[in-house]
Amino acid sequence: MLLVALAAFVFMRYYHHALHIRTRAEQALLQMQAHMQASHDLLDRLSQHVPGVIYQYLERADGSSAFPYASQGLEEMFGVAPANFMRDGTPIFERVYADDSAALTASSQESTRSLSTWQHEFRINDRSGAIRWLSGLANPMRLDDGSTLWHGFIKDVTERKRLEARLTLAASVFTSAKEGILITDAAGTIVDVNETFCLITGFSHEEALGQNPRMLNSGRQPPEFYAQLWSSLHEKGHWYGEVWNRRKSGDVYAEMLTISSVHDAAGAIQNYVALFSDITPFKEHQQQLEHIAHYDALTGLPNRVLLADRLHQALIQSQRRKLCLAVVFLDLDGFKAVNDTHGHAAGDELLIALAQHMQSALREGDTLARIGGDEFVAILTDLEHAHDCEPILVRLLQTACEPVHLGQLDLRVSASMGVTLYPQDGAEVDLLMRQADQAMYAAKQAGKNRYHLFDVTQDAAIRQQRNSLERIEQGLALGQFVLFYQPKVNLRTGTVVGAEALIRWHHPERGLLYPAAFLPVIENHPVSIKLGEWVVHSALAQVSLWDAQGQSLPVSVNISALQLQQQDFPDRLRSLLADFPGLWPGLLELEVLETSAFEDLSRVSAIIAKCQDMGIRFALDDFGTGYSSLTYLKHLPVETLKIDQSFVRDMLIDANDLAIVNGIIGLARAFGRQVVAEGVETTAHRDLLVSIGCDVAQGFGIARPMPAKDFPAWVKQWQCHSDASNMLASRTSS
Repeated sequence: MLLVALAAFVFMRYYHHALHIRTRAEQALLQMQAHMQASHDLLDRLSQHVPGVIYQYLERADGSSAFPYASQGLEEMFGVAPANFMRDGTPIFERVYADDSAALTASSQESTRSLSTWQHEFRINDRSGAIRWLSGLANPMRLDDGSTLWHGFIKDVTERKRLEARLTLAASVFTSAKEGILITDAAGTIVDVNETFCLITGFSHEEALGQNPRMLNSGRQPPEFYAQLWSSLHEKGHWYGEVWNRRKSGDVYAEMLTISSVHDAAGAIQNYVALFSDITPFKEHQQQLEHIAHYDALTGLPNRVLLADRLHQALIQSQRRKLCLAVVFLDLDGFKAVNDTHGHAAGDELLIALAQHMQSALREGDTLARIGGDEFVAILTDLEHAHDCEPILVRLLQTACEPVHLGQLDLRVSASMGVTLYPQDGAEVDLLMRQADQAMYAAKQAGKNRYHLFDVTQDAAIRQQRNSLERIEQGLALGQFVLFYQPKVNLRTGTVVGAEALIRWHHPERGLLYPAAFLPVIENHPVSIKLGEWVVHSALAQVSLWDAQGQSLPVSVNISALQLQQQDFPDRLRSLLADFPGLWPGLLELEVLETSAFEDLSRVSAIIAKCQDMGIRFALDDFGTGYSSLTYLKHLPVETLKIDQSFVRDMLIDANDLAIVNGIIGLARAFGRQVVAEGVETTAHRDLLVSIGCDVAQGFGIARPMPAKDFPAWVKQWQCHSDASNMLASRTSS
């Protein structure tokens, strides 16, 4: 019994001791769990302020895996709640972008094998389907049971990647741009240039850095030019224009330059950025076009176009200086016999030689032009008295009669000359030319090899003109004028894109007259303004009617230089538009003849701009036939250039005409203008125009001008046709 009692006592002592130890262990475990929970809660609270995901990832030795912990950022990034994520190990990495999956797996396996830090950037498809960039970082720890526990962090770097892409793109543009780029600091010191800058200027990157752009100065621009440039930069923040600069080699070149100022957050200028392109080939081509347009290809003398310009300027100078001038129309006698006997080559050489000889017979300020064949015109200026031209006329006659030695040939011709004098009442360029031409025929009839002075008092042309003006005014009052409409078509798509309104005169005796039969009579006469306003108003009425019928097509109308130069032209146009309040002004386009002589281009440009503010569009008609093509293109803010039909018609057989058409299309593209070809007659014209970049055209091959009542039916027929090219072919073959 004693032993039993003793054993029971000992058992109870050990039992209570064990129970005490267990209680302490449980308390310690509870404390540890509480501590871990507190740490977990602290980690959760901290992770809420961390822009990313904090996680633990366990790779067990048996190949299974689990996520013991993941922060709240997980749901925002992957769309998975942390509790669900840790419970079932949702395969969030299935969202990884396909192109990045293999690389991500390979980097993870390598880090597991080597127990090295894992760091990788990859893309995922987020909940909305958008692609986002993530950057992951994790460190491994090997556990005693062979498992690997990773402590990692993932953050969203999409914005950084987007910024890097933009910077990469900007750097790529800077490097590969076909324009030269130059960047300076606020003081004008060059801080960077691109490769194209080096190619254009000849200066290397190292040679340019630290320099001032003045190193490129050619000296062609005056100080006032640069003063205006800097004024524009300071006031507008940018400047655009043409500049002549000098390469490292010393060669001068032309560039189209844009300079912009770059400001910092405070608004202060931080840098200047200049972009430029070398337009020297364009300038050379421009000079070639100018020469082709203004000079005779055989003799090098001014042609009819330049002659008209110089005669116009001479008239102005004559009025200003109170001096006389003479216009001399000269036709060679016997030249046809030279061509028939010795051939055209000998005739051409004779013309070249005579042109040089006759040029030497004139004074320095005089002009000699060849206007075609064996016809020449001379302008004798600064004559104090009318008879002062006589010694020059005698020298011209003597020079034309002198023999010309061409190899084994001695050729001799003479000249018949008609002369008219200025000033005279109402005389202008065309009238003086006609008078001199009439006088030349009188010299031929009188026996040739002489000159004949035009007698103004016997000129019946003026009386005829006055009679014609009266008839035109009467016809306008009686409603004898009507508009026909010629369609404009997009050659590439076959779409009808507009029409041109063309005036016709139902003359009571002569029938239907075309513009050439009566418009020259009223040129620069007030009647032309009255008729021009009638044309605009009638066209607006027709456009308004078509618009109401559901056929909204823009219509272009020709206006004269005199009408456009009226100071109140914009107000008059606004008044005409007011009669059609529901009509969009953009359906009206005004065409200005490129051959028009404008007294003040800047004033005309301002008038055009006012009309454009109302929504009206402008076109430069018959482009390439005038003597101021590039001047007008530069100064007149028109939207469209119309290639004259004479170039389009012959471009299939005349390389010069094709070159001119190509040049005009190139100019239109360079100046940001639209282009329309006139005179399209065949599918060959259509195909060639489309191939060189001109899509819009009009001409008899598409449709002849038609009365307004026939136009809607024509448009419907055209649009219903399945193949516009076949339609054009059928039009041209009919």
